[in-house]
Amino acid sequence: MTNLVVLTGAGISAESGLATFRASDGLWENHRIEDVATPEGFARNPDLVHRFYDGRRAQAATVEPNPAHQALARLETSVTAAGGRFTLITQNIDDLHERAGSYRVLHMHGELNSALCSTCGARTPWTGPLGDHPNCPVCHDPALRPDVVWFGEVPYHLDRIERVLDDCDLFVVIGTSGVVYPAAGLASLARAAGARTILLNLEEQEGWVRYDEVRLGPATEVVPQFVADVTSRPDW
Repeated sequence: MTNLVVLTGAGISAESGLATFRASDGLWENHRIEDVATPEGFARNPDLVHRFYDGRRAQAATVEPNPAHQALARLETSVTAAGGRFTLITQNIDDLHERAGSYRVLHMHGELNSALCSTCGARTPWTGPLGDHPNCPVCHDPALRPDVVWFGEVPYHLDRIERVLDDCDLFVVIGTSGVVYPAAGLASLARAAGARTILLNLEEQEGWVRYDEVRLGPATEVVPQFVADVTSRPDW
């Protein structure tokens, strides 16, 4: 195995106690998506959007990485120690992967602990609230917003993601519904490039037959078992 790519979604962090933003009724924490997860919503009511993400940032700071996050950190260590390449793509905006020990992480939907300046475009590590409209450390305008990809915006790192998938041997998808694009199409891209594809999920995805292997169950159970199985193979 020379190039292993993993995609994670909200399901892996849910078991740490982080509620998934979007509920079955389409609301995010009792808010309409249009109000808290679009550029237009931020333009209409920035204070509401800041309160929403300040709350998510504070909540994320109270939870810890779970065995699934930790298993992926061990997998990264094993792959790179064997001379392979490892890339972890996540749809999540929390930092649980990094806190578990993962280093090669691409946050395609942005990060809670980062602020983006609407004036100069600078990105700044940020762990405190943004609701009091602090100044940008670079241009000093009070124009910071959450560094999160909202609906209607382009996800981050797409060019790099396409490159790693084009040279991927194994693509593993964990804890995601598989309905939000472009992330939903990554397994098909990997498969088209010749990679073996595996789904580790609480339930089957719509169109899950595109995976070569499916393991169902809580991420805290199926991910550590998968990592143990893969890293114990003699051809690893």
